[in-house]
Amino acid sequence: MGKKNKNNKARVVYSTNPDFDYPGQDDGETQELPPQQQQLRVMIDRKKRRGKEVTLVTGFVGPEDSLKGLGKHLKSQCGVGGSVKDGEILIQGNQRDRVVELLKEKGYSNTKAAGG
Repeated sequence: MGKKNKNNKARVVYSTNPDFDYPGQDDGETQELPPQQQQLRVMIDRKKRRGKEVTLVTGFVGPEDSLKGLGKHLKSQCGVGGSVKDGEILIQGNQRDRVVELLKEKGYSNTKAAGG
């Protein structure tokens, strides 16, 4: 099985048009929604982690830099490690209640704790 090519540029070999724009190409970044309009979900995940728990924050709409900044803030306030991957924030351990509290303090009022 081959990898899917997410880059549409590979389909166009050559164009003589100097103003040619590749189809499906996004020049702008995703616009960030204000914290009050963000619909974040906070859940505990154990899948593919050898039984270890991580707190997963999903649903963020905005540029990657803003997501990384939010992830850094959450990790430092919880005093644990973590990462930002694939548009999700991963916080080590079961920090769900603390993360929900921190997000609400930052103005993310539509935050919901899910699963468990």
